[in-house]
Amino acid sequence: MAIPTLDLALPRYRPLLVLGAVYLLSSALLRVALWLHFGGEAGIGPAQVPAILGLGVVNDAVELLYLLAPFALYLTVLPQAWYASRPHRVVLAAALYVALFGMVFLNAMEYFFFEEFDARFNRVAVDYLISPHEVLGNIWESYPVVPLALAAAFIGLLLWLPVWRLVTPALRRLAAPRQRALALGLHAGLLLLAIGLYPTDALSVFDNRVANELTANGPSSFFNALRTNHLDYRAYYATGEHDRMLSILRGDLASAGGELVNRTGVTRRFAARPEGLGKLNVVVLAEESLGAEFVGAYGDARGLTPEFDELAKQGLLFTHTYASGTRTVRGLEAMSASLPPIPGDSVVKRAGSEAVVTWGEVMQGLGYHTSFLYGGYGYFDNMNEYFGANGFAVSDRRDIADPGFANIWGVADEDLFRHAIEYFDQRAREGRPFFSLVMSTSNHKPYTFPAGIPGVPEKGGGREAGVRYADFAIGQFFREARKHEWFRNTLFVVMADHGARVYGAAEIPLYSYEIPFLVLAPGRVAPRKVEALTGQIDLAPIVLGLLGLPYEAPFFGRDVLHHPDPHRVLLFNHNQKVAILRDEELAILGLHRSRSSLLHHRQLSLARRDRDAYVPIAQDRGLLDLTTAYYQIPSEMFQSGEYQ
Repeated sequence: MAIPTLDLALPRYRPLLVLGAVYLLSSALLRVALWLHFGGEAGIGPAQVPAILGLGVVNDAVELLYLLAPFALYLTVLPQAWYASRPHRVVLAAALYVALFGMVFLNAMEYFFFEEFDARFNRVAVDYLISPHEVLGNIWESYPVVPLALAAAFIGLLLWLPVWRLVTPALRRLAAPRQRALALGLHAGLLLLAIGLYPTDALSVFDNRVANELTANGPSSFFNALRTNHLDYRAYYATGEHDRMLSILRGDLASAGGELVNRTGVTRRFAARPEGLGKLNVVVLAEESLGAEFVGAYGDARGLTPEFDELAKQGLLFTHTYASGTRTVRGLEAMSASLPPIPGDSVVKRAGSEAVVTWGEVMQGLGYHTSFLYGGYGYFDNMNEYFGANGFAVSDRRDIADPGFANIWGVADEDLFRHAIEYFDQRAREGRPFFSLVMSTSNHKPYTFPAGIPGVPEKGGGREAGVRYADFAIGQFFREARKHEWFRNTLFVVMADHGARVYGAAEIPLYSYEIPFLVLAPGRVAPRKVEALTGQIDLAPIVLGLLGLPYEAPFFGRDVLHHPDPHRVLLFNHNQKVAILRDEELAILGLHRSRSSLLHHRQLSLARRDRDAYVPIAQDRGLLDLTTAYYQIPSEMFQSGEYQ
């Protein structure tokens, strides 16, 4: 039997209850749509759908406690005279329509986000929200925003009509303050229980990552990502006793060459190598989203990258290289500072990122002019501030006069590379060797490009057009660079900042992280393939090893050319999880201090990218401790200023 006073109060809360019911139904329909379009690729069969829908309803109901709390408070404190008045009917009708429109439009946004990232709103959505100029511009240029908004407005109106018919009879019903207080107290009590006892991933019970994403609630995932964006490592992740973790880490770093300079840190000293190439210029082309899955030299048969494929025959092609994460700032962090991808924000974006020990500072100490060149505005993701404070001169879109083409992310790669060559000409005239990290932007939604590029439509070509254009611009860069005197004295690197997107069911789907890595030193390094497992944090140690220059730095990467290790570890970050891969074993650290071990039982191969699979295994204490050490120690070092 219902509590009498609560039963009397329910009519006043009918708008809230009806809105909640529509939300539950629309969320269930969204799950079905996501499963129909993306579930098959992720291996989610029809038999799992009832469980996904059932658990999803629970997640949605819990999230409604949060979303509807302001509305519940409003309905509780509103005086009866105003509640039943005509002006309030107008306000309530408008509020319900806005809520229904927002619900439909948000579902559309969730669908497109899932299409891009195989996930609910996560830290990528949070990062994008922080930079609304680029993000809103990208959305406007990439998606049919106006048709979607008009469709949402129309569907919202269709939903509003029956909702309003259900709500209006309740506007004439009375509810005493005591009755309303009881209803609000029940809502508040359930909300407090949810806050204290129900984490966002409470029902992530599937081994399949995408199944857990389908079960999750989008707004809840977003707010969880927002809450943990600037997290304290020790509060969320497994840790060990500091001295023991440091000892484990130092032991692994010692096997990667160099001499540890003291007993309490990770800084290593590398002596000069007489057989090295010497003080060549160094130019690193960081290619936006160029996953190895698109590159012919890595096994793709579509012919998207003829320029890179030809260059690959002329240099050192690293055949098994993996990005640290799925965002540009993760790639830049790894390439510029040889840092593990510690949880939370990339170091590039964190407060205290000034004075981090970087490759730029090392090169500056060796007499180089060092620079970071970017095709967009470098305030995005704090890039200008980070590089400018850490040994790099910065040049971005503001310095590129009269570009031939630009979109919301930046100038076309051709314009950026033309600017880079002019910049290098100036450095060469100064008589100093130069080191430059050049970050491209074109291979990115909305995938719009200059006219007249063979095989690259101006718009509508999607990701394949992006790859074709990126490859075209790389070829143009090298053809022009060969005409300049400094070309013969330059070591070039082509490396992607991350792969195209994250696919698949695995918690950390490694095939999505495989990227191209090519080193060219014309006339100085014989072409060959390097089969060693390599990560982005290895870039600086590898190049410095090739040059043979002496240096001292707290880099975590390995020079795999001179200190190979068939059992070396690779480091990865995906949302709030971090991991280490050694041999075929993946050790993962997650929120709530979780630690788990998985066996990767297929070879890392692009030919099997859709079959990359893992099975849980008994925890490997040694590898889990090494993983903890690799993330705990640099997190503590950055927090305490020791890495600065």
